[in-house]
Amino acid sequence: MSTRGHTLEARVLGISRETDLALLKIEAQGLPALPIGKYSNVRQGELVFAFGSPEGLRNSVTMGVVSSVARQPNLDSPMVYIQTDAPINPGNSGGPLVNVDGELVGINTFILTLSGGNEGLGFAIPSGVVAFAYPQLRKYGHLHRGEIAASVQTITPTLAAGLSLTRDYGVIVSDVIPGGPADKGGLKIQDIILSVNGRATDSLPLFGLSFYLHGAGERAKFEVLRGSEKLLLEIRMVERPHDVDRLLETVGPEKNLVRRLGILGIELDPKLAKMFQNLRESSGVIVAARVVNSGGTDSSLATGDIIHALNGTPVTSLEGLRSVLDRLKPDSAVALQIERDGKLMYVTLQMEGE
Repeated sequence: MSTRGHTLEARVLGISRETDLALLKIEAQGLPALPIGKYSNVRQGELVFAFGSPEGLRNSVTMGVVSSVARQPNLDSPMVYIQTDAPINPGNSGGPLVNVDGELVGINTFILTLSGGNEGLGFAIPSGVVAFAYPQLRKYGHLHRGEIAASVQTITPTLAAGLSLTRDYGVIVSDVIPGGPADKGGLKIQDIILSVNGRATDSLPLFGLSFYLHGAGERAKFEVLRGSEKLLLEIRMVERPHDVDRLLETVGPEKNLVRRLGILGIELDPKLAKMFQNLRESSGVIVAARVVNSGGTDSSLATGDIIHALNGTPVTSLEGLRSVLDRLKPDSAVALQIERDGKLMYVTLQMEGE
């Protein structure tokens, strides 16, 4: 068996900070791929294998068991992870967590440690979240999470006593938007949500996880406690709009196409600046969308990126950006200074011919 590795160029198609996932595209054929296993089939005590390159040691594999199928290291975060004692060391992040059938059940992401090395507390992003994120990162470059037009909050002993609830823990419905999916599905204020599609949701992160496992248009079964009566409701998930997508309502191919970059761009103004937190520069061109088959150069630009400079020349307008690009010869090297999530960085590309 050959252990020789290959270095391939990749470009970023999409990023999700909230799930710590990114989608990369590699221009190559015949690469092996792992099937994605069903997250609902993962069980505590199940044997798993963690693959990666800890400390640069390529193709390393470690073995362990699933300690928890839904661990919440941070109670304020909606993310839930698979916990495993399969040794995960620095360099394993991004590698697969695989079951005995060769299916990907998680993406190794971080460890809890006092020593800096593995202590048997490793965490992986569940395969259900990966399966949900992949098509959306490929299509939009970011996530469109589902919602049901209702608000929930954690039940405290004081809240339970004040409302005379039958339990002093869990998740309670605090608001239902009239005419929304939750309202149409029969959900009421003060309902206690017990489970979504059979998966217990006795905390806000576990409830939030259900929206990573179900796409817009899908119907989910909610088990709720209303007073002392248990009810089963079916509620349709709808798509939560993303701020960047609202930019598409104001752009058009004729006015906003930057052909040589394969994007639709829009000039940053004070009104649009309010959409972006911790904005570093007040001028630039926002990437509103990627354009397929535009004839332009393929790049790692993502929707929401703000182009501030091209090869050191400040970019303040669409016309200015096009003008600089038009002056570039085929095969010219391009370094774009962009702002992404409040951080400045460079995106490089090689300009294609006409």
